[in-house]
Amino acid sequence: MSLMSKLRLVTVDVTGTLIAYKGQLGDYYCMAAKASGVPCPDYTRMHEGFKVAYAEMTRKHPCFGHATSMPTVEWWKTCVKDSFSRAGYEYDDDTFEKIFRRIYGAFGSSAPYSVFPDAQHFLRWLRNKGFVVGLISNAEYRYRDVVLPALGLNQGSEWDFGVFSGIVGVEKPDRRIYEMALETAGGVAPEEALHIGDSMRKDYAPARSVGMHALLVDRFRTADAELWRRSGAPVVPDLAAAQEWIAGNPFPREERTRRPVATEHRV
Repeated sequence: MSLMSKLRLVTVDVTGTLIAYKGQLGDYYCMAAKASGVPCPDYTRMHEGFKVAYAEMTRKHPCFGHATSMPTVEWWKTCVKDSFSRAGYEYDDDTFEKIFRRIYGAFGSSAPYSVFPDAQHFLRWLRNKGFVVGLISNAEYRYRDVVLPALGLNQGSEWDFGVFSGIVGVEKPDRRIYEMALETAGGVAPEEALHIGDSMRKDYAPARSVGMHALLVDRFRTADAELWRRSGAPVVPDLAAAQEWIAGNPFPREERTRRPVATEHRV
């Protein structure tokens, strides 16, 4: 029996699977600083500073502040300020407020993101085949309300529901976020669900741990992809290949021959 005939629900990761960041984080931080009348920060230092600051905020205030009742905007303001500080840049309150407003506004719009050309078609194909389509993402409410609609990925036409960590208070790789998705879809059994994402740790492993089928997408030719395959995980290069995999592979299944795919830089 084919996998497709077993499925009722398909959930999909967002960043790295459906959409990607354009350019480097430092681009946006630098532009915001310059537009506020101060020198452009060093890109590398800014990027490294952000990674540390973001990890620290995630540890102290998980799910973009949801876990500690911290407003999302305050979470980002603290993270951005710490990012600049770790990169060696300190600003007076007025200057920082101007910089932050520009950064927060940019990342609450479609400007820093691009949607992969196969994303909309794939999601619509799933829904046309009768599957319930859910999104599972470590993201805050602006992904749902602003970013995805601005990129042409709309609830009701491309996806049916979303489970976003900043809204539900649970984030990947916590298996509970996958259990929430199954429940939101109407109590779908795990063996009737497939999750698609680009991370072994955050997508494949926790989805499999609750009993869901899982598929990895390796759009960027990552070094880890070969390790994923050796562990037995099915890996495809894009969502066009994922569609073929769902429609054509018998269950249990093996990965099809990889096809060339254009690489795209992401943060």
